[in-house]
Amino acid sequence: VQLQASGGGLVQTGGSLRLSCAASGRSFSTYNMGWFRQAPGKEREFVAAVTWDARSTYYADSVKGRFTISRDNAKNMAYLQMNSLKSEDTAVYYCAAHGGSLAIRRTVDGYTYWGQGTLVTVSS
Repeated sequence: VQLQASGGGLVQTGGSLRLSCAASGRSFSTYNMGWFRQAPGKEREFVAAVTWDARSTYYADSVKGRFTISRDNAKNMAYLQMNSLKSEDTAVYYCAAHGGSLAIRRTVDGYTYWGQGTLVTVSS
């Protein structure tokens, strides 16, 4: 599956953005989807994930209650709604996929497919 993330941009502290991840190829609905981010000078870190059937979602503590991950299997799309953005949310955000037969992964090496990243900049 090929992934393309979009929706990044410049937003003020406290604002909102919705990131989208478009998937091409067959069997999108069989993959668990995740979002990661990488800030300058830092390692890529887990943000959120959703199971292939959208029944379960998982979040990093740093975004819990502010971000919401979702997916639409009919449209081959995954989303990350980001609210109450903080300056520390500034990063390049990546969507990623791994096999849905596996338990949700929270590590970079647990994901097989990656999108190209979209930059989110939160200014104060």
